[in-house]
Amino acid sequence: MRVLLINTSERIGGAAVAASRLMESLKNNGIKAKLLVRDKQTDQITVVSLNYNWRMIWKFVWERIVIWKANRFKKENIFAVDIANTGTDITSLPEFQQADVIHLHWINQGMLSLKNIEKILASGKPVVWTMHDMWPCTGICHHARECTRYQQECGNCPFIHGNGSRKDLSYRTFRKKQELYQGRHINFVTCSHWLEGLAKKSALLAGHTITCIPNPINTNLFKPHNKQEARNRCQLPQDARLVLFGSVKTTDKRKGIDYLVESCELLAEKHPELKTELGVVVFGKESQQLANLLPFKVYPLDFVSNEHQLVNIYNAVDLFVTPSLEENLPNMIMEAMACGIPCVGFNVGGIPEMIDHLHNGYVAQYKSSEDFANGIYWTLTDPDYPSLAEQACRKAVTHYSESAIAKKYIDLYNKVTGRNA
Repeated sequence: MRVLLINTSERIGGAAVAASRLMESLKNNGIKAKLLVRDKQTDQITVVSLNYNWRMIWKFVWERIVIWKANRFKKENIFAVDIANTGTDITSLPEFQQADVIHLHWINQGMLSLKNIEKILASGKPVVWTMHDMWPCTGICHHARECTRYQQECGNCPFIHGNGSRKDLSYRTFRKKQELYQGRHINFVTCSHWLEGLAKKSALLAGHTITCIPNPINTNLFKPHNKQEARNRCQLPQDARLVLFGSVKTTDKRKGIDYLVESCELLAEKHPELKTELGVVVFGKESQQLANLLPFKVYPLDFVSNEHQLVNIYNAVDLFVTPSLEENLPNMIMEAMACGIPCVGFNVGGIPEMIDHLHNGYVAQYKSSEDFANGIYWTLTDPDYPSLAEQACRKAVTHYSESAIAKKYIDLYNKVTGRNA
């Protein structure tokens, strides 16, 4: 069986990492899988890129201009929404024509337009669409937050500074998606039960199949190693307790940096001994900025995409924290757990499906810096910490290993192609 996975980027962003890992896990389980991207970052032979040129740049810019205009020329939320008005027709590519299954992932920001998706559906090839956020089931937003309009019909969108019109950009895009999906059979997949629940409430996905399959991780690569050796490789102190925070851009408000700062201030206030005992490892763009914001020693690292380097970083720390305010099924939690590192995160999105509270980490009350600080302290000082670490690793191996996830997707591919009928 030949499967063509499609994602905007090969390695940048959580969806890209998940799609790349799925391609590898499918190949390791007998499937001829290729990944089609706009932005290619490696020389991987089974990753195919579109011919990148000035037209692609213009397509991306044009979509932002339309959103910017609808937003009354304000930059706020300009990347929180997508309208898929531009993209590339991929149906004439040999990789598309040879494929038995077309597997869409995150295809926004100029990769595929709604018209391009319509041509894919009209080809008659079975389509699987893994949702890495809410965009496929809303008008234009990636995360609806408190808004529930997508459950009936989008309009008067809180993400754009329109004129309060019911028939704004979100309404018009919602109607286009409605026409696109109507009478078509798309097999939607969500990475978390949280997103599955939201997708099933969407008026757009009524009548479509929605399955929950987590993202995969290579547990032969991401696994526990000797902590002292890992710290040596990362040039981190041997005698400190280390907490890890990472993001593509660490100052991104959606990643909860304000809550991390406040939690650390509370920790330092309640437990002053931690000022000399605790260090915070930060990786991602602008990580250096946290050195002046946190009351603990900060060890800033640049954004890391090399997986072997990531394994060393996870194994060098004692705890991974993610104060993120919007999440589906974070790869970083999965990676940390696979390396035997307990995690602390807010009760949001798919995080409580990953972290079993007080069993392999701590799930803090949403947007409570105080409870987040409690979670950090509890995890680091729990006398049964080795058990937390062991259970974290066990959860990752049991639920997210490549072989387990590949089997679920292969079963789905067989179903949509009628091979197990």
